[in-house]
Amino acid sequence: MNRRYTMLRPWAAGLLLATAACTSTRPPQPLDAPKEAETVAAAVRVEPGVSQALARYRRQQLRGLSYALTLLVPADKQQDVQATETIRFQLKSTAQPLQLDFKEQTERLQQLTVNGRSVPIDHRQEHLIIPAAALRAGPNEISIHFRAGNLSLNRNDDFLYTLLVPDRARTVFPVFDQPDLKASFQLTLDVPSDWQALANAPLYPDRRVYPVNDSVYTYSFAPSDTISTYLFSFVAGKFQTAESPATDGPLAGRNMRLLHRETDPDKLRLSLGPIFQIHRDALAFLEDYTALPYPFKKLDLAALPDFQYGGMEHVGAIDYRASTLFLDAGATQDQLLARSSLISHETAHMWFGDLVTMRWFDDVWMKEVFANFMADKITQRAVPGANYDLKFVVDHYPAAYAVDRTAGANPIRQPLDNLQDAGSLYGGIIYHKAPIMMRQLERLMGEEAFRDGLREYLHRYAHGNATWPDLIQILDARTPADLQAWNQVWVNQPGRPVFDYELQLKDGKISQLELTQKAEDGSDRLWPQLFEVLLVYPDGRTKELTVNMNQPRVQLSEAVGAPAPQFMLFNSTGLGYGVFPMDDQLNVRLEYRYDALAKALGRNLAQLPSPVARAASYVNLYENVLNGRYLAPRPLLNVYRQRLPLEREELNLKLMTSQLTDIYWKLLTPAQRTALAPTLERELWQALAQNPAPNQKKLLFKAYQSVALTQDAQTRLYRIWDQQQPPAGVTLTEDDYTALALALAVRDYPAPAPILARQLTRIKNPDRQRRLQFLLPALAPEPATRDAFFASLSDEQNREKEAWVTAALGYLHHPLRAAASEKYLPQSLALLEEIQRTGDIFFPYDWLRATLGYYQTPTAARTVRDFLAAHPQYNPRLRAKLQQAADDLLRAEKLVR
Repeated sequence: MNRRYTMLRPWAAGLLLATAACTSTRPPQPLDAPKEAETVAAAVRVEPGVSQALARYRRQQLRGLSYALTLLVPADKQQDVQATETIRFQLKSTAQPLQLDFKEQTERLQQLTVNGRSVPIDHRQEHLIIPAAALRAGPNEISIHFRAGNLSLNRNDDFLYTLLVPDRARTVFPVFDQPDLKASFQLTLDVPSDWQALANAPLYPDRRVYPVNDSVYTYSFAPSDTISTYLFSFVAGKFQTAESPATDGPLAGRNMRLLHRETDPDKLRLSLGPIFQIHRDALAFLEDYTALPYPFKKLDLAALPDFQYGGMEHVGAIDYRASTLFLDAGATQDQLLARSSLISHETAHMWFGDLVTMRWFDDVWMKEVFANFMADKITQRAVPGANYDLKFVVDHYPAAYAVDRTAGANPIRQPLDNLQDAGSLYGGIIYHKAPIMMRQLERLMGEEAFRDGLREYLHRYAHGNATWPDLIQILDARTPADLQAWNQVWVNQPGRPVFDYELQLKDGKISQLELTQKAEDGSDRLWPQLFEVLLVYPDGRTKELTVNMNQPRVQLSEAVGAPAPQFMLFNSTGLGYGVFPMDDQLNVRLEYRYDALAKALGRNLAQLPSPVARAASYVNLYENVLNGRYLAPRPLLNVYRQRLPLEREELNLKLMTSQLTDIYWKLLTPAQRTALAPTLERELWQALAQNPAPNQKKLLFKAYQSVALTQDAQTRLYRIWDQQQPPAGVTLTEDDYTALALALAVRDYPAPAPILARQLTRIKNPDRQRRLQFLLPALAPEPATRDAFFASLSDEQNREKEAWVTAALGYLHHPLRAAASEKYLPQSLALLEEIQRTGDIFFPYDWLRATLGYYQTPTAARTVRDFLAAHPQYNPRLRAKLQQAADDLLRAEKLVR
């Protein structure tokens, strides 16, 4: 035992036995039925991770689980966190040893006591083995002294936080790390005296925070609500505190507390009120929608610099990425909506995921789909003037298609044999296709029947665990539709349909309109769904028809007899899923010259007053280009150039400029970019000057900054940065000027003094200073410095700040640096398995996207293909991530001419 540990806390070991039992505040879940017990009677193998067999056995054997955990956190992050732990539970049988999960080095385990008797430490294959002879049927108590694992403590110089999803609790302390063994956690933290701390539970009323000595304070937290291990959380460090006073709403009588490190007074003034208000609005909506009051003891928040995710739904203590919460006067509508959506998403998790939790991580998508689904509904009410349907299209469809169109596409629900692979289940399908699927399901059932089914599900499984089949069974009873068959293609299989049509006219009227669908992979699968077709006439009249696409071929009888329209728009309300046709039988024909084609499409878009219809058009045009249907990339780029001064819906302008810059960098040759740059830069600047809306001006400025290639454009950007004088009507913040400095640096702009060094002196927040310092070598003009930086990423310690790493990779592999950086690709792919093993759940895909995202050369594509060919037994899920990330590169081979 460490001397400091003994000196500061001589009574700590006794605490584990003397403390009253840490029991759940909720009734224990019943043991599984004997039928399941019979399937796990055989001895469970000791193997890495948490296998399904181990999880089933422990679920059948354990109940009434609680943890008491004491951690001594030193100020120096290089020193170990000393820990003691008591685990209490009821055990059904002592027929087998019991495996505790601890993915750390054996030497970190110092002492093991089982039911009051010392037991030799047997630690192997990531498990601490508790011998059957030391256990007893009925109540048991295990006490452990150890040094906590560091992998998921996210230790910084003056703060740390846990992030334990999906199976990272076992990297910090010994635990039964599976979602269906819910438990109560009683946490005690010793931290430096100038630190603050936050956890799942409130502080004990009678012994909240007290000094151990002048330099160490103790935070003693009450037993938490009954939660899954991946939701256990604490944050500690040098933070500022903001509080929202108690109200009469869902948190009546309880303050909401926020820990943060923001130093910008304007961001604090403008953001604190909205942050708390959006949480209150979300809570009120969810209580009403679910007919269940807020189900936990408290709700506090932590805003963390460069947090790996947008947010994490820890019970009672939600963590957020600080940059998403704290906005300034220059925030765009998209940023405001993103903040509202993020807060609503994490708050919805309190019911969907935290109150009712998936039994196994093959259903992890359930908590995410309902969090997104509810967030969309909440934002519709919480943000004045928000267009819910438009936001839904812009947020979900491009991101879902970006995965579902690829050779690595995965179904929404994926099998999972071992929890150690659960992180690879996350991605665009879970977060974006699943909400689309759920909205189709709601439309199929009707809003009221769907809501009532969700209420029944939440009430029935509250504080427990459930599966997707459990929910489908409840919903199936409330609709005549065959949800089992519907579920098979939408949830259990990947991919999307491709639609086509046949139009016949007679005497100026429609005599037949038939729609067909087939799977993009050529199979005969059918996605039952509802969507709309809009008939648009020259005088501005429209006629919208609903299609029930429940067969491979559907006759739209309502269209028969209608006058021939000027053009038709398929999926006009944006709710259908798949690749929809363009109207090529009227005034948009393949034989048109490119400029005529662009003009025809531009005219059609101008006749669509609905922002949702235009968004659906932008999405579908882009998908058809990537599929090589109807038009090539350059004509679509010309369409968007025409639309720049005309599109006045902010979310649509964001979507359109995003696609425009993607085409510019990914689907044009360098020579084509160079030739187009002067004209495109001029058109963007003119559109910026003419647009009256500040937020839209800022979007256009960002697009201008992205495409700038000419010396004139770069000089203009340098003057703006140097003098800190933005274009008229545009508000630029410190973060914007940092992004502008980085854009100039990657272009090797010949400034009189180093741009990034000067920008570093302008930044006042120490966390943002450290971020820019990390990025500096990735943007160095000298290839040798960049080479050394890339080489340093092979060391796990240099990848700790994952958001910094992916940002640096984006600049390292920028198209303007691609010729010098392509040599990094083989080593980048070789590191992928290690990155999955050591990084958080989104890091492998983010690493790949930042690395491969803008390459378009045959040699880069060959590197990917050669890697896949050389590794035929490669982890299937990592292979799929690579195929997803490389999709744009592989398509560019065919499309870039």
